[in-house]
Amino acid sequence: MRLYYRFCRLGCQIFYLLLGKGRVFGTERVPKTGGVILACNHQSFFDPVLATLALPRECDYMARDTLFRNALFRRLIESLNAFPVRRGETDTAAIKETLRRLKAGRLITVFPEGTRTLDGRIGPLQPGAAALAKKAKVPIIPVVIEGAFEAWPRHHVLPRPGTISVRYGTPIIPAEHPEMNAAALMREVARQLRELQTRERSRRGLPALQYADNELDRA
Repeated sequence: MRLYYRFCRLGCQIFYLLLGKGRVFGTERVPKTGGVILACNHQSFFDPVLATLALPRECDYMARDTLFRNALFRRLIESLNAFPVRRGETDTAAIKETLRRLKAGRLITVFPEGTRTLDGRIGPLQPGAAALAKKAKVPIIPVVIEGAFEAWPRHHVLPRPGTISVRYGTPIIPAEHPEMNAAALMREVARQLRELQTRERSRRGLPALQYADNELDRA
């Protein structure tokens, strides 16, 4: 891990503990080496940092292309291993870059919902991350971030103190499920994400968020 990356992460860890009273569960489920995709729910601007803050390896981030328009911010996030993807369309360049990094043994963080939640619930997931995991033959790990929506919802410019936690789910290895296409794999990701979210909310004494019975079918 680069000293620069380690220094930036330390600053974020301090921020996470002070502002978010942060807790992390299940880091042992994330391989310490080799290509991996983290498939995370999306609650706040801070999610890319939250999803990887406790992992003992450098991580890469698929980020929407509009974040790269400001030259200074682009240099910052590129220095922290982010690369752009165009939302709402097939971005061949982003697909190739993701596969290149996975085959080089990198860990890629993605947000299959495509945008931040409006109400804290996990929205429909796009199957692209699962398709990439199948092609690169790497595990995909569901990751739930809970409490970030209350601390930094999309309609707030700045964050506020809150209680934030991160839970890592069971790795889904495409090679062990050859009968499952990308959509089926992503339904399993969605199932785990909602189960992890319910478990974390229960730990805090909060009610489970409600989902329609057919919402998994739209993942």
